[in-house]
Amino acid sequence: MNRLTKILAMSILMLATAFVSNAQTMEKPLVKKIEVNGSAEQEVLPDEIYVSVSLREYFKDKDNKNKVDIMVLEKQLQKAVEEAGIPKENFTIGAINGYREWWGKKKPTTFLETKSYVLKVANLYKIDGIVSKVDEKGVAGINIDRYEFSKIEQLRRDIKIKALQAAKEKAKYLLEGIGEQLGEAIEITEIDNGYTPQPVYSNMMMRSAKMDMAADAMPESTIDVQKIKVRYEMKAVFKIK
Repeated sequence: MNRLTKILAMSILMLATAFVSNAQTMEKPLVKKIEVNGSAEQEVLPDEIYVSVSLREYFKDKDNKNKVDIMVLEKQLQKAVEEAGIPKENFTIGAINGYREWWGKKKPTTFLETKSYVLKVANLYKIDGIVSKVDEKGVAGINIDRYEFSKIEQLRRDIKIKALQAAKEKAKYLLEGIGEQLGEAIEITEIDNGYTPQPVYSNMMMRSAKMDMAADAMPESTIDVQKIKVRYEMKAVFKIK
């Protein structure tokens, strides 16, 4: 095949491709459509709050005598938890540590143990009352480890549906403004907004063992944690009738 024949064959192929493309375009007329975004959000109170309580052994006397054992402190905490009506399975050991006390230039001769416990509660109302019933010198600290909402997956689904409904409503009133009617959905896309819980704020974030806690006078807190905000955005494409 000479060069001229090759050029001719290439030209015929290009013409045929263009013809097929034009034919396909004629077979599929352009669809009138509208593309919109819709969003929805909701705030809920966490109903699963994980509070860490740390207890530590200590000596009542400065000369390393009369040690208060960790088991004594643990029993105090366990009793307080039971009296508060918290289920046994919601009270667990988080970690165990130990350290030696140094006194001046002398080598350490005593070993003191520290234990942390995790309390799973629905709110923080009873935490102050629980800790007040434990020997205050044995309380190393309290901290909120994390918090969750038990029905978060269902909440996410509900919010996504509301966001999609908001997109449809937006498309509808926009089209009505120009005398058009909304048709069926062509495409739906979830926009990934991510999910980051808001910080927790309460009247109790960290309590030092040096704080004065009167077991009989300690009232229950009525201040709750900050709500969790969940937000989603959906993109939708609809036909225009």
